[in-house]
Amino acid sequence: MEQILLILDWVLYVLFAINILYLLVYSLASLRRDMPVPPPATRYKRFAILIPAYREDVVIHECVRSCLDQDYPVDQFDIVVISDHMKPETNASLSALPIRLVEVHFEHSTKSKALNAAMAAIGNNYDVALILDADNVIPYTYLNDINDLYACSGVEIVQTHRVAKNLNSDMALLDAMSEEINNTIFRLGHAKLGMSAALIGSGMAFRYDLFRDTMANIKAVGGFDRELELTLLYQGKHFHYLPETFVFDEKVQNTNDFSRQRRRWLSAQWHYCRVFARYLFKAIAARNWDFCDKLFQQLSIPRLLLLGFTFFLAFICSFYNFYWSIKWWGIFLLLVVALLTAVPRRFCTSRLAMAFQKLPYTFWLMATNIFKLRGANKRFIHTSHGITK
Repeated sequence: MEQILLILDWVLYVLFAINILYLLVYSLASLRRDMPVPPPATRYKRFAILIPAYREDVVIHECVRSCLDQDYPVDQFDIVVISDHMKPETNASLSALPIRLVEVHFEHSTKSKALNAAMAAIGNNYDVALILDADNVIPYTYLNDINDLYACSGVEIVQTHRVAKNLNSDMALLDAMSEEINNTIFRLGHAKLGMSAALIGSGMAFRYDLFRDTMANIKAVGGFDRELELTLLYQGKHFHYLPETFVFDEKVQNTNDFSRQRRRWLSAQWHYCRVFARYLFKAIAARNWDFCDKLFQQLSIPRLLLLGFTFFLAFICSFYNFYWSIKWWGIFLLLVVALLTAVPRRFCTSRLAMAFQKLPYTFWLMATNIFKLRGANKRFIHTSHGITK
């Protein structure tokens, strides 16, 4: 029996260690010298700002106002709101603004349907498609920053730095910190090592015709950005990152929204891992390391589960066999180093220490979500927006 437990212990250890070392490498890579800032562009590209809005009556106007306030020639961008199941009075007020309102009426709504409907309605007279969520807010220099990068040779896809719009609850603070860890490891760390930055679903820009043609074949119900990302990476596309160009995004404010959102993300992760796994050997043969890296991310253990289970296994081994536990405490320490390195210093406050009290419960929610994934990727799971006071 002990021999079986020893083998199981080492199998789990190797599995967890690979995941942790991956995070550590890219977290430390983020500390390398800053990336060069692109020079100002000499011409203005034409942007289509696409904003899918499903029942987003509360937040859509703030998003649109931030887009209208851009320090960018007004004839070089169109704001396109795709209104899905929003109230008539919301649509009426939006219609009075200098934007393009595309009303859709889907029985089963998805972002991919909304985006495809919008592009069919507005035509092809654009250079760049910029995707925002209805709860996003962008600073007035946002389009100029992206335009400057697009002036560089070979740039087709850009992810900007998504940060928290609200820190009004412990859950919002933890969600904001989690996103910044993702930004550090999966975007900044990757970019500094010459790899593609991860897409995040909003605050991302694409060469317009590339996005239009690719989206025509995207039928995702949940996690459209994962299917889009893997499809483009398999085609050999590279994703650039603008770490100093911010898009403000609303963070989840309670545990119910957290659980629903993470269930949707987990389901999409495993679904697209299965869908794209068959391309792995072709990608290896073609030395398409960006695609292989992204597929590994789909296979990897979610970070909160990795943290919780590594601590749990180290703790259990301490009582069963202390010598077994040494290696577990060792990789737990490496994981903590990786995560602390990735956390921006502004989050390191006494309030964060208080918010950490919610970590065991959020770990429990993530763990139980593993058993609730069936069918989650086949229906649209909407997270409601609107900051509570």
